[in-house]
Amino acid sequence: MRGGTVQINWHDLQPVLTLDFHPVSRRLATGGGDHDIKIWAIASDDLDKKLPTASYLSSLSSHSSAVNVLRFSPSGENLASGSDGGGIILWKLHINDDGSEAWKVHKSLLFHRKDVLDLQWSSDGSFLVSASVDNSCIIWDANKGAVQQMLEGHLHYVQGVAWDPLGQYIASLSSDRTCKIYANKPQGKSKNMEKMNFVCQHTLVKAELQSHDDSKPTVKTHLFHDETLPSFFRRLAWSPDGSFLVLPAGQCKYSSEVVNTAYIMSRRDLSRPAIQLPGASKAIVAVRFCPVLFSLRGSQSEGLFKLPYRAVFAVATFNSLYVYDTESAAPILIHAGLHYAAITDIAWSSDAKYLALSSRDGYCTIIEFENEELGQPHIVSGIKEATERTATCGHAEPLKADSMEVDVGASKAKMEANPVSVEVTPPPVSAKKSASRVKEVTEGTATCEDAKPLKADSMEVDVGASKAKTEANPASVEVTPPPVSTKKSASSKPTKKRITPIAIN
Repeated sequence: MRGGTVQINWHDLQPVLTLDFHPVSRRLATGGGDHDIKIWAIASDDLDKKLPTASYLSSLSSHSSAVNVLRFSPSGENLASGSDGGGIILWKLHINDDGSEAWKVHKSLLFHRKDVLDLQWSSDGSFLVSASVDNSCIIWDANKGAVQQMLEGHLHYVQGVAWDPLGQYIASLSSDRTCKIYANKPQGKSKNMEKMNFVCQHTLVKAELQSHDDSKPTVKTHLFHDETLPSFFRRLAWSPDGSFLVLPAGQCKYSSEVVNTAYIMSRRDLSRPAIQLPGASKAIVAVRFCPVLFSLRGSQSEGLFKLPYRAVFAVATFNSLYVYDTESAAPILIHAGLHYAAITDIAWSSDAKYLALSSRDGYCTIIEFENEELGQPHIVSGIKEATERTATCGHAEPLKADSMEVDVGASKAKMEANPVSVEVTPPPVSAKKSASRVKEVTEGTATCEDAKPLKADSMEVDVGASKAKTEANPASVEVTPPPVSTKKSASSKPTKKRITPIAIN
């Protein structure tokens, strides 16, 4: 494994706000504050063992404002991009007579009244859903270029949206501190096909923290950061098989300490979090899954999930990258101090060879994995079959993940009129241990005294003290920092304060 910041002029030193890999080739598309989309060829120098290189191929210049998000369609034939002002452009790939590639404007989707911050294609590439500063999500018919359905209900900017790979759910995350889960409930038929109709099924808002003093009432706390979070993006993601959903921008309050986290939702119960990832020092702004599923290694038993294969996903905070797999409790890779400004997006190549990050400092980081370094690809006979086989429910038994107790039984589900309320009960902690407990959770080293593995839906959570430590340290690679431009503002971080990659024992 090798990687670092590729020191080229990506977007005229303007912020790089989004990026995505083509699902067939290793073309990388980036969008930035210079209003352009640029296409790059990513290559490796296997002889000199240098960092991956990015070679400029072409520019797509039809946007008149900053490009906040771009995503290739599953087939790779189309590219959707959303920008400030509310415009979405669908680009179509054309092959010239000489074999060269050209992306041309196919359709313009104009309905959002304000900036588009996120979007995602449906698994068949026929539809896409977009999220906007106008507090709404829109489902588009990509073939007609028309609005299929408008999803309203958020009270502030919608900063992230994700379409379930199985097509049943759409999840949106907003700076109004809520996550909405929409379920497809078709109404009638149109041209012998069921008409799509998504309705809000769950709204995640608050968690109830049980007080250590039984005489005191329970305290409700918000699951997510508010609108003061200094990021325009809260990019959430479904696993490739659709068995679980990961939500960024989470926060969990312990005593007077607020811990940054990400929540994992099981497909079998999308009304409440099942697991929370250990606390990060900075807020989590983006999640992206590797498109390849891997065979189990069988070397570790403290994983948080019970799956017949391993899924790998990357989690980005403002300044760090964590890579997890579903067979290990601890991250398998940690990068810190990658950029001088906030990370904005994550992308995986279709063959899992490259992992790329974009940043507001105007640069991108590319990490290259050796052949089978992440493992051997797992062949899934059918996504639906795999999901049904692995998503088993533990019914009424509460499960613990880190310091969070989630009761999946109906008896403890505390429901408000709308939205759904999640009951979260931390394990009892004595007054003497409270201060040290907060520090442990913040550093991601907290363990639970109860060593019994507990199951919830398709996930098996083992938080026993004997199993909470991984045998191998997370991998750490050398990172080359981007050059400091003389045009940078006085607020830029000085070089001497730059954080080097770290590994957590």
